[in-house]
Amino acid sequence: MSESTPRSNRFRRVSFGLAGVVGLVALVMAAAVVWLVLTDPVTVAEAVDTGEYAPLVDELADVIYKALIGLISYL
Repeated sequence: MSESTPRSNRFRRVSFGLAGVVGLVALVMAAAVVWLVLTDPVTVAEAVDTGEYAPLVDELADVIYKALIGLISYL
């Protein structure tokens, strides 16, 4: 049996917190991509076809920005 030290507890909390933040960012990005595929499929299809992802990234940033503004307006 090994006793857990305060240092290992701290490391565990930090690692779980970091994993949660990474998971939340991945969730937001996935939701934005799905929303963009449903609302603007032409931009997504052109980005995949041509390999030029700058317009897709611009649209993703715009979708996330509008979602954040919408959430903030409710608060």
